[in-house]
Order: sequence, then C-alpha cells, then structure tokens
Amino acid sequence: MPVVVRPLEAFDLPAVLAMNNAAVPAVPPATLHELGELVTVASLAVVAETEPGHPTGFLLAMDPGVDYASENYRWFAARGDSFVYVDRIVVADGRRGGGIGRALYDAAFARAREFGRAEVDCEVNVRPENPASLAFHARLGFEKLGEQETKGGAYRVALLAAPVA
Repeated sequence: MPVVVRPLEAFDLPAVLAMNNAAVPAVPPATLHELGELVTVASLAVVAETEPGHPTGFLLAMDPGVDYASENYRWFAARGDSFVYVDRIVVADGRRGGGIGRALYDAAFARAREFGRAEVDCEVNVRPENPASLAFHARLGFEKLGEQETKGGAYRVALLAAPVA
C-alpha cells in the first residue's frame, strides 16, 4: 500500500496521542494538551497513512529560532541555524519496516531543502537503548555528533544529523 503523508489535523490528535504514548520510552509521554501545544510550535506536523483517515505514523519538527525549551533542540540550536529538528517521529506498533518512517523523514528533508537548511537533526535514546531506531537512522544517513544526558539524567541520547542532499 502506498504511504501518504499529509498535514496533521486536529482530528488526528487522539490517534497521534495513542501512538506517542505506546512508543514510550522512545519518545516522552504526553497528554492531549501537551501534544496539541507541540503541534502548535512545530513548523512541520505530518501524519502518514496507508488507509485514508487512519494515521499509522507521525512526525513533528521545528525550525531554528523557535521558542522551544527542549534540551535536545537547544543543543542543535547552539550549533547553528541551518537545520530542521525532528522532535519526534513515531510509527505505530506492527507497522514498522513498511516505509512509513522513511516517508515521514522524506517530508522533513523536503522542508529542509525548501528553506535551504544544511541538515536534519534528531536524537535517539541510548539509555534506555533503542537499537532499532539507531539502525533505522543510520540507514537514512544520520551520523552521531555527540551524546547528552536529559531529563535530569533519566535518559541519555545520541544527537544525530544527516546532510540535506
């Protein structure tokens, strides 16, 4: 089935929230209100579908200069202003490996190209471990720039970047 990526709409929020919270600890847990606020801050908020009306993944990304308190976003912002930062990407359980994550990242890379950004940035947990996500990101050309402790030491993340072709 083809993957369609479209803008995330308000009616998608319950499905997106369920996917987000099912993916903890790979992404932080959220309430509907918190997720809605993230979507408002995001410069790119998209869902992926293989069947109309049934999101199977989502991606939220921020541009440079956004008032966003994320430790990881601030790390990338301190390096420069030529990036698109993927705050979170989630593919629903049982749907991984079918091109949904790649299609979502295609949207992030398209945004980066559109605005002349040099790279797409993100982070992946190394504590707790997320080897499948690290392998996925490596296949997309992401390389580790560093690591940092977050959430008061509860997590350790690899800070990754991929050049925009």
